[in-house]
Amino acid sequence: MDLHSLKIFQSVAKMGSISQAARELQYAQSNITMKIQQLESDLQTTLFYRHNRGTALTDKGSMLLTYTEKIFDLIEETKNMMNDDQTPRGPLNIGSMETTAAVRLPVLFSKYHKDFPEVDLTLKTGSTEQNIQAVLQNELDGAFVAGPINHPDLIQKEVFEEELILITDTVHPPISSIKDIQTRTLLVFHAGCAYREKFELWLKQEKMIPNKIMEFGTIDGIIGCVAAGLGISMLPQSVIAKHEQDGLRQHSIPDLYGKVKTVFIYRKDKYAPASLIKFIDMLSDKNELLDKVNLSGGSGPLLQ
Repeated sequence: MDLHSLKIFQSVAKMGSISQAARELQYAQSNITMKIQQLESDLQTTLFYRHNRGTALTDKGSMLLTYTEKIFDLIEETKNMMNDDQTPRGPLNIGSMETTAAVRLPVLFSKYHKDFPEVDLTLKTGSTEQNIQAVLQNELDGAFVAGPINHPDLIQKEVFEEELILITDTVHPPISSIKDIQTRTLLVFHAGCAYREKFELWLKQEKMIPNKIMEFGTIDGIIGCVAAGLGISMLPQSVIAKHEQDGLRQHSIPDLYGKVKTVFIYRKDKYAPASLIKFIDMLSDKNELLDKVNLSGGSGPLLQ
């Protein structure tokens, strides 16, 4: 078993076809087949089921794929460590929730880019669950997610706390009880969003079933539809402060459901390049950077 064989195995596993892997690697299909057969012989196990549409991993094949990806990640990490002269440069992939990216990160990213222009900073937005998985799978160097996060392979750094509020159109009457919204359509992000989970937990605790749920992929989509009277949503007050002129009415909610901590997560067992270390260090200046958000704008009475 060698790295070349593992690279071929990895390609076949991901493509689900020996012929497609051959095209991707620009090898003869017979060479791919021979390498897989040799690998199966060396390991004395069957790695793939063959069928008319291509290949599928066996249980042992799935286990080998997991270890193969760890091996190549470790090799890449070793190369990065050897080439790292502690000068921040190269790619830095950061994940974030949509709301955090829209309101909290522009000032931080602007300062980081000015201080470390040789770093190729990339931002990818997604739900908390998507970002956690991307960090664990080494697709992201770190991510801003709703906390707390309890995972043995992750380190979390608390950066700020968000206050969640209910928003409706301006003609909606004051909300004094959660039951006042029982017949309203809930406008939420896709599954995996921490704010949506918080909203649904609140309703579940009150033994309420939403009349209807509509999913959106953007903040603007939710806010626009709320302002038009389509339904009600629960979002950070820092986000709504940027949309005060968009025809929205704010309603406070109990602290039990209205406070969410945002944390920055990164892998515990992975070598941190200088670019990531400097980014994490900058988070310590959150009072100066991340909190430069206009949070003005009152909300209605606290719901009971």
